[in-house]
Amino acid sequence: MTDVPPSDTALERLGEATYRRRWPVLIGSLLVLAGLVAVAAGALSSFVLNRWEAVGSESVAAQDVLREEFATGNSNLILLVTAVDGDVDDAAVVQSATAVADELAREGAVGDVWSYWSLGGDVTLRSDDGASALVLAHVTGDATAARAAIAEYIPDYTRADATVTVQVAGSEAASTQISAQATQDFVRAELIIIPLMLVLLVFIYRRVSSALLTLGVGLFSVIATLAGLRALTAVVEIASFASNIVLVMGIGLGVDYSLFVISRFREALARGATVRLALRETLNTAGRTVVFSGLTVAASVAVLLALPFPFLRSFAYAGVLTVITAAVGALVILPAALAVLGERMTRRGITVSPPKPIEQGRWYRLGQRVMSRPVIWGGVALLALATLAAPALGVQIGVPDDRVLAQGSSVRATYEQLRTDFRTEANDALQVIEAGAAAPTGAEMEAYAAAMSRIAGIAQVNSSVGVFVDGARVGDGDERLESTSRQRLEAIPVRADLDDDADRIVGEVRSLESPFEETLVGGYPAQLVDFRAALLERLPLIAVLILLVTFVLLFLLTGSLLIPLKATVLNLLSIGVMFGVLTAVFQNGFLADVIGFTPVGTLDPAFPILMFCVVYGLSMDYEVFMVSRIREEYERTGDNDRAVLAGLQRSAPLITAAALTLAVSFGVYATGSVMYLQMIGIGVAVAIVIDATVIRGILVPALMRLAGDANWWAPASLTPVFRRFGLREEESAAAAASQG
Repeated sequence: MTDVPPSDTALERLGEATYRRRWPVLIGSLLVLAGLVAVAAGALSSFVLNRWEAVGSESVAAQDVLREEFATGNSNLILLVTAVDGDVDDAAVVQSATAVADELAREGAVGDVWSYWSLGGDVTLRSDDGASALVLAHVTGDATAARAAIAEYIPDYTRADATVTVQVAGSEAASTQISAQATQDFVRAELIIIPLMLVLLVFIYRRVSSALLTLGVGLFSVIATLAGLRALTAVVEIASFASNIVLVMGIGLGVDYSLFVISRFREALARGATVRLALRETLNTAGRTVVFSGLTVAASVAVLLALPFPFLRSFAYAGVLTVITAAVGALVILPAALAVLGERMTRRGITVSPPKPIEQGRWYRLGQRVMSRPVIWGGVALLALATLAAPALGVQIGVPDDRVLAQGSSVRATYEQLRTDFRTEANDALQVIEAGAAAPTGAEMEAYAAAMSRIAGIAQVNSSVGVFVDGARVGDGDERLESTSRQRLEAIPVRADLDDDADRIVGEVRSLESPFEETLVGGYPAQLVDFRAALLERLPLIAVLILLVTFVLLFLLTGSLLIPLKATVLNLLSIGVMFGVLTAVFQNGFLADVIGFTPVGTLDPAFPILMFCVVYGLSMDYEVFMVSRIREEYERTGDNDRAVLAGLQRSAPLITAAALTLAVSFGVYATGSVMYLQMIGIGVAVAIVIDATVIRGILVPALMRLAGDANWWAPASLTPVFRRFGLREEESAAAAASQG
């Protein structure tokens, strides 16, 4: 004990303290975990569901006026009533349909109901063949309350008798079934992932204890993060889908960080270090990598806070908390367990002895081949990745609909009939609302409604002064559209035009000269247009923030400008491959029949943005681990080529092992039936595999060979910055490494 050198760094001191107090740390961790389990148990019930809304947008303001002034809102529940015989104007059908509408109106959560029959035969609410017509309703409350109510209405109002059949659809009904199916798919996937990951870890470690510890760190991260998110619900909204991200990232990062720590601990033991010294060295080297990696991953997901959407901000909270809890598990709880288990953490059947020379490693030999012809190897790899990424150039941004659900769901089946039988989309009417103080005259209202009805893609305009089609008045006014102080119009779109050109239709309605002192245009199409516009408007800011923050962090790690630049380009290349695959598969339909989904010709932007942040963070995770090992060797030898090869050999096996477990974890979600989860599963799994193999195994050594010592260059003006703020290892760590 007397020959143990003093601790020079904070992480070494943490290792020493953990070794000395290993049992109290473990027992204390178990007690803390028990408390966290109690808190996390109620987390899911405290989360909320979210709608695709841009806070502060015109469409949300219109929605508020609809609720406060007209006691109504967007039609979020549809009953499709179909006559068994005859058509919807038969007396028996009218009686049955009216009874169903009256029954729905008496439901506690239903604020407003209107139908083909209550509006005197509005043709936009009747199918082209006259066999079906619609009852529309607005279910009140936030997304959580509305969907809870609609979950009960779907089975209650899916019915049939001798006169009519009734089917349920609507935006909230679709979201209700999507959430329910996603939850079911997610639970099923996790029941597969956890035991499968345990098997993979046992294969990697050759030790059950190591595998259980690694998985335990991941589960600790999940439980602690869920508890933290539940605490955050006191001040912010947390979206329910954030729990899914916690499960995936918590286990993934727990596995990543534990692999790095346990591997470095084994290396130190193999060189003959005592358990105490091995633990100190491990935390000073692998621990530093975990801290730095955590900073990059947390920064990558934290940029989502710059988006004005509670749904995506929830992912930022979840991501940052997951990084923190995974790092605590890897740097505090895991080291205490390593201190207790000691040399039993080595591979079964392998004695503690010096390892084989790194020159005999397969990754070292691969690196030699790549670096002997870097232009050829790098060029072929770049060409292959560019080919995979090319489909992303044709990406089309769209909005989600019921086809996110698998075929066979009741809501999707109803929507399929709506798309087939109804030319117009009355349930998605644009709501044009008077917001100023000066009331227009009847003549002004007629002229405005007539002009609006002439917009291409608008089938009919309903107003308090009449119904207008192609500029002509064809029916009487609707008193529903007039409150004590305001008026509104309903612009009913043509289904095909709304699907193909919603932005133009909403834009033309908004730009039409209005007799109102102030005009608000809302309704579901306007909400989606506003959501997409707000999202795309913030994309450049998100991209700049994530690139800038990670670039600065990598500079502080390496003291180089070229390595952060190279890392940024390569990470964007792996993300480009991911977007190329998403475009080819989920937009264009490649392998759609095999995977089991319906392509709609567009990609919803929200989930790819989330995937961008997650994949960029994980790519930086691998970059940090590899560059840390390369830089460590370069500082010891000053030989760039040797440093790259040695760093590759020491880091690539762990990176590929971590990538394998993460890719399997994400890939299981592709077996679900909701397209969102399939998209996340396939996209992230592909990006991780490409990053850990082609990019880390070929492009990194090729580019670093071509750059030579310039890899480590920075202008003299930045040297003081790196010396002052750089995250450098101390001499003790370098000395420990040099013993090998």
